[in-house]
Amino acid sequence: MAQRICIIGGGVIGLTTAYALVRDGFEVTVVEARDSLGSETSFANGGQLSYRYVAPLADAGVPWQAIGWMLRGDSPLKLRPRLDPAQWRWMASFLGACRRSINRENAAHLLRLALFSQDTLKTWREEDGLAGFQWRRNGKLVTFRQRSSFEHARRGLADPRQQQVLSPAECAQLEPALADTPFVGAIYTPDEEVGDCHAFCHQLAARLKASGRCEFRLGQAVTGIRQANGCVSTIELGEEVLAVEQLVIAAGHRSPLLALPGLQLPLYPLKGYSLTVPIGAEHRAPEVSITDYDRKIVYARIGEQLRVAAMVDIVGFDPAVDPKRLALIKRQARSTFPDAGDYEAAVQWAGMRPATPSGVPLLGATAYRNLWLNLGHGALGFTLACGSGRLLSELIGQRQPSIDLHGFNHRAA
Repeated sequence: MAQRICIIGGGVIGLTTAYALVRDGFEVTVVEARDSLGSETSFANGGQLSYRYVAPLADAGVPWQAIGWMLRGDSPLKLRPRLDPAQWRWMASFLGACRRSINRENAAHLLRLALFSQDTLKTWREEDGLAGFQWRRNGKLVTFRQRSSFEHARRGLADPRQQQVLSPAECAQLEPALADTPFVGAIYTPDEEVGDCHAFCHQLAARLKASGRCEFRLGQAVTGIRQANGCVSTIELGEEVLAVEQLVIAAGHRSPLLALPGLQLPLYPLKGYSLTVPIGAEHRAPEVSITDYDRKIVYARIGEQLRVAAMVDIVGFDPAVDPKRLALIKRQARSTFPDAGDYEAAVQWAGMRPATPSGVPLLGATAYRNLWLNLGHGALGFTLACGSGRLLSELIGQRQPSIDLHGFNHRAA
């Protein structure tokens, strides 16, 4: 009889983990506190599958840059200090990671996982026929308003063989929507992709249900985890107690609430916002994904909608939509791409990205023999999800992991 794995979390990370495990012959139970799958951070994220632009937020100069941002009314970063030890511990660790050597090391870890994730999604699409989530290989332009940031970027390309440096005229030739924009240049990566993360979650769920090897427990929050002798034995779902053979925590920013003795989960939620803008026949939205580097705004065409996402708000566990932040995103998007869509009909959203101070997710084993982690992917959850799920299935199945996992289990236990 196949071993049954219990996964806490029904977002894109939990569902890709479940899909990889079922694909490898395991039985799976997915426990999700919400009544629907992919309905929190996975619901309306940026949509970009950005495999080669994965540098962590923590870098040399970022603290001083952040101070400058916070003095501006249009800052992409908002910090609200709280009487919360978890916030202060996270920020202290973040400051410790703001060194160029550490950033380069962590960026290498993320790039390794991202390229493996791209290969994994390709396998699932081609071998399994996984479709129905507006996937396209549309390429990505990282555009720059300031000459200094453009020159810095062109000197530090993540993958020079796959990335091209473009002038404003070349940008406009590649993407006509950039013809009247103030960008001084861009970095183009032709094989980057785009997709609807929420639709992807539901496609995975449909495949999992059809497999007959996955059970979903929706609307059931885990209220406790019991352990004995270095092994997890059961999880508590209110008054119900569910026995587990292997347990995966993939509950995003809520995961620290499930921590066990000796298990440290250095996560904090970084709130982001998005607009989903309808595109009509009269509009001219960019077909290529765009990242406005200096304003920290991403644009991705997903079918007949333009997803506009931005902001890093370090404000605690507050999922509320801030109208001022969304108004700023709409104003800046309109000034850059005035004809891209019907901004007045845009759907507004806010989500909590579960981030580690280093930007590198927690992936793999813990000090508990049957407890595994797959969390802390920050703004790269959709990008890294397929590879992370496949690696965890390899580890649980006691197989050699497909890539080196050095750097992915820091301070986890």
